[in-house]
Formats: sequence, C-alpha cells, structure tokens
Amino acid sequence: MDDLNYTTLLEGIAAGMLATADKGRVADYIPELASVDPEQFGIALALADGRCFAAGHADTPFSIQSVSKVFTLALALGRLGDRLWQRVGREPSGLPFNSILQLEHEGGIPRNPFINAGALVVTDAILAGHQPREVLGEILRFVRAAADDENIHIDESVARSETDHGHRNMALAHFLAAHGNFVNSPDLTCGTYFHQCAIEMTARQLALAGRFLVGGPAAPSLISRHSVRRINALMLTCGHYDGSGDFAYRVGLPGKSGVGGGILVIAPGRASIAVWSPGLNPHGNSALGTLAVEHLARATGWSIFG
Repeated sequence: MDDLNYTTLLEGIAAGMLATADKGRVADYIPELASVDPEQFGIALALADGRCFAAGHADTPFSIQSVSKVFTLALALGRLGDRLWQRVGREPSGLPFNSILQLEHEGGIPRNPFINAGALVVTDAILAGHQPREVLGEILRFVRAAADDENIHIDESVARSETDHGHRNMALAHFLAAHGNFVNSPDLTCGTYFHQCAIEMTARQLALAGRFLVGGPAAPSLISRHSVRRINALMLTCGHYDGSGDFAYRVGLPGKSGVGGGILVIAPGRASIAVWSPGLNPHGNSALGTLAVEHLARATGWSIFG
C-alpha cells in the first residue's frame, strides 16, 4: 500500500467513525476525563521507518492512561528481566481492570501487568530505590525517545484528579502491600502511577512512540528483541482487560487500551497504529477506536494469524 492509499484509508475510517451515532460513554470516575467531548476521533499510522499518516483529531492531546503501562513494562523488563514475573503473572484476567476479587483469590499476585493491580506492581518495581521524580523523568525520557518528540508532558490537572479520586487503586495498593508484594509505600507508588497515567499525547505522537514494538531493521531499537516479543504477546492476550479475547478475534493484532480513549496497536514488522476516541464500550475500551482498528486490519489484511 503506497502513501496515498494509507492517507485515503485513514480519512475514510475517520469519516465513518465521526458519523457513527453511538460513540460510547466517557470515563466519569475521573472528573477530568468526564469533561472530554466524546464527539472526537483521531487515527494515526506510523510505519517502522517513521513515515506517519493521520486523519481526524490525530493532533488533539489526550491522557494516555493505561497505554502508559506498555512503556513502564518495557522499563521494568529492562531493569529486572524475568525476576518481574515473581511478582506479577502473564495470564488474561477475565475480570474488570480494577477488580480486587482476583487478588484475594490469588494471594496478592496480579494476573498480568496490564490490569491496574499488575501495573501498580510494575510501577512499584521500577520505583524501588529511586525517587518518584526520578522515575517519572525516566518514563518521560523513554516515551519521548520512542516518539522522537520532546514535546510530551504530564497533564498535572489529570494527575491531581486521579489522586483525589483514586480510592480503588489505593485499595489495590494496600491489598498488595498486605500480601508483601510492595516495596514502597502505597502512597508513593500510587502517586507515581497516577502521574504516569496522566501523560498527555496525540494519536500521532503515540503511533510514532509505538514503533519500538514493531520490530525489524527500520524500527527504533530501544529494548531487546526478546522483550519486544514478550510485550506484544501480553498486549494480544491481556491488553484490553476482559475484552482482550474479543479484540484479538476481531482485530488479530496486539493492542493496549486506556480509559482516556486511546488504543495503541502493533502490526509486527509493519506499523504502529494509534486511535483515540474518548467514548468507551462496557469493557472500558474506546468504542470507536476498537471499531476503527477492526476496519483497518480488514482493509490492510494485517493480522498475526495470517
């Protein structure tokens, strides 16, 4: 597919999504997210060599929320390697992303690093022996290097909103600590976690940042090939919470969603795709974003399943 066809494809998808009546519901448990206009949709596609195509509201900044877990997992694997898996599992959850029930049944070991409890353990792991400011700086440097863009920041108003209303995540953190699966205080780790989720990016920036997971000689090499394969595997099986199986069935590509309405999708060896639309489906994933990448996968024939 040539450059013109990518542009035409994305413009057609964006037009279709913007005309769709049911755009889902914005996350209302974080006040700063509840105020985002749901009548928005952006899509960007970055090839491994850095060429980028976009349509719709692809240059509108949004809070990446749980998409940040991909970047912190990459840092944790670089720092701890397979020792990380002593503290967090690698299996789909089958329950909502913020469920405490599974933790109780499984002795304080989160099912995977992409549900909230697992992501808190990952953040706690990279925070160990460091100050939150240092770790947040490291996360931002990694994201900026991946996107080759220094104009990526944390939205402090979103971070404050999450801190003020993050009671369920604090409960998860205390439960993890009660089971001995925390190194730092729950307040310290949660504060870092809330700020990492409040990183603000556009769909274009996110698509470019995801190229380190595409693989191949043209893509940025920020982590080992081994880690790239493992992260993509976890994105496929666990990246959409209890909707991960349906996403894999419909799209056939690894992806990670966030309640800010963003989704990062990887077509291994080909491209990184980012979509954003703030309205969510019942699983907590972008309703239009999920539909859009399904259309894109069908149009391009991209799937890890052939």
